[in-house]
Amino acid sequence: MNGLLDVFYQRKEELYQLFLQHMEMTAIAVLLSVCIGIPLGILITKNKKASGIVIGTANLMQSIPSIGLLAFLVPIVGIGEKPAIIMVIIYALLPIIKNTYIGITGIDPLTVESANGIGLSKMQSLFQIQIPIAMPYIMAGIRISAVTAVGTVTIAAFAGAGGLGWFINLGLNANDPDLVLLGAIPACLLALVVDFILGKAEAVLTPEGLKAADKIHYRTRKEQNRRIAGAVVFFVIIFLFPVVHTLVANLREKQDTLVVGSENFTEAIILGNIYSQLIQNQTDIQVEERFNLNGTMITMSAMENGDIDTFTDYTGVLAPNVLGLSLSENPENLYETVKEKMLQEYSMQVSQPLGFSNTYVFAVTRETSEKYGITKLSQLLEQAGELRLGCTTAFTQREDLLPKLQTEYQTEFKSVDGLEGNIRYQAISSGKVEVVDAFETDAILMDMDLVKIEDDIEYFPPYEAVAVTREDSFQKFPELREVMETLEGEISTEDMTEMNYKVDIESKTPKETAIEFLKEKNLIE
Repeated sequence: MNGLLDVFYQRKEELYQLFLQHMEMTAIAVLLSVCIGIPLGILITKNKKASGIVIGTANLMQSIPSIGLLAFLVPIVGIGEKPAIIMVIIYALLPIIKNTYIGITGIDPLTVESANGIGLSKMQSLFQIQIPIAMPYIMAGIRISAVTAVGTVTIAAFAGAGGLGWFINLGLNANDPDLVLLGAIPACLLALVVDFILGKAEAVLTPEGLKAADKIHYRTRKEQNRRIAGAVVFFVIIFLFPVVHTLVANLREKQDTLVVGSENFTEAIILGNIYSQLIQNQTDIQVEERFNLNGTMITMSAMENGDIDTFTDYTGVLAPNVLGLSLSENPENLYETVKEKMLQEYSMQVSQPLGFSNTYVFAVTRETSEKYGITKLSQLLEQAGELRLGCTTAFTQREDLLPKLQTEYQTEFKSVDGLEGNIRYQAISSGKVEVVDAFETDAILMDMDLVKIEDDIEYFPPYEAVAVTREDSFQKFPELREVMETLEGEISTEDMTEMNYKVDIESKTPKETAIEFLKEKNLIE
C-alpha cells in the first residue's frame, strides 16, 4: 500500500492529465453512442426484419477483440483519440440499441392505441408516451454502455491516445503492480461515479407512475419539468465540455509540430522521450508526443499516414515485419539493406545505429546454468530435450527464431509454452520453465539475476536500434537532421540496460530517465 501511495505522489500531476483524457474520450464516445443508438433503436421498432439485422450486426461487432479492432482502425483514421473513440462507440451501441428496442416494443399496444385515440400524432405519441414509458430500459442500456466504455477506453493507450491505460501498460511492462493499480483504481472509481450519476438521471427522467410506491414523489408538472430541464442541462454541460475541448484542440494549427512516436514497451518509450527532449532543447520546433503505440505495424501505419514523424525501431524488426526480408540472408549487411529499402519503399530515412543492439537472447537461472553446465547457446541446444521453454508467441512463429532451431538444428525442447510479456519471467522464477527468450537490454534480467546465454554460434540476427524519420519531415524542419545525428552511436548496451532498469525496477519515469541520460552525455543543459 505504501508503494502505491509513493507512486501516486510521484505521478499525481501525470495521473490528473491522464484522468481528464480518459473522461474526455469516455464522454465523447458515450454521447455519440446515445445519439446513434437511441434513434436507431426507435427506427427498428417499425421493421422486425431490420431489427434482427441491426441487433445481429451490433452483436457481431461486440465479438471482435478490442485490440484487433483498434489495429484495423488505425490505418484508416490514424492514431490518437479517433480510433479509440470509434472502437468504444462500436462496443457501446449494442446495449443502447437493444434496450431502446425492447423498451418500446414492450409497451402495451392498447396504450399506444389510446394515445392515437385522443388525437396524438405519431411523433407526439413517441415523445410523450412511448419514450417516457421505455425510459427505464433506455437508461439501463446507457448505464451499461457508459460503464463498459470506461473500461474499454483503457485500450486507447495502445493507439497513442493516452488515458489511464497508459499507467496499466507501463505497469505490465515493468511488472509493477503499483503502476497497474494507479491506472486501474481511478478507472474503477470513474465507472462507479458515472453509474451513480446516470442512476440519478434515470430517477429524474422516469415517470412517477412507473416507479415503486415508496419512490414516488408527488410534484406539480412545472416542478417535474424543471427537474428534467435541469438534468438535461447538467448532462449537456458534462458531455459537451470534453467534446468542445477536443474540437478546439483539433482546430489548433498543427503545421509546425513535429510528432515523435514510440511503441508500447519501456525501451521504445524511453528512446521516444530522449528524442523529444533533445529536439525541444536544441531547436525551436514544437514537439508533440504520441507514445505507447501497439507494435511496429500500427506505428508504421501512423508514419505512412503522417500522424507521426519519427520513431525508433530495430533492423531485425524492420527487415521481416515491414520490408518482408529474410533475416537469414546476408545478416552482416542487414543495416544497409534496411536503410536503402526504407527510403525506396516508404520515403523514410533510417539513422546510423544508435550504438546498441537489442537482439534476442536465451536466459536461464543461475541454478539451471550450473546444474546443466550451460553458458553458451551451443551447450543449451545439446541439453534442450531436458529443458522447458517459455517464450513469446512471436518467438514460436517467426521463421528465423524457434522454427529455424527446430529445422536446421533439430532442436526440440522438453516443452514449449507461449507466454507473453513478464509472464514468462514469473514462470521461470516459479520453476514452471527453465529457459525463456529475452532481449539483450531487458532490465528484468539484471533484477532477477538471470544468466544470458552467449550466442557462440551467431544464431540470432542483429537488432541494431535506429531512428526512422519521414523524409518530408527533414525537409519541413531543416535543423532536425543535425540534432538527431548527435545521438548516433551514443547509446551503448550498458546505457540502455541501465535506463530500462531505472524505469522498470526503480520506477522512475521515462521522461526523467531520458533527461538524466542527455545531461550525462552533455547533449542538453
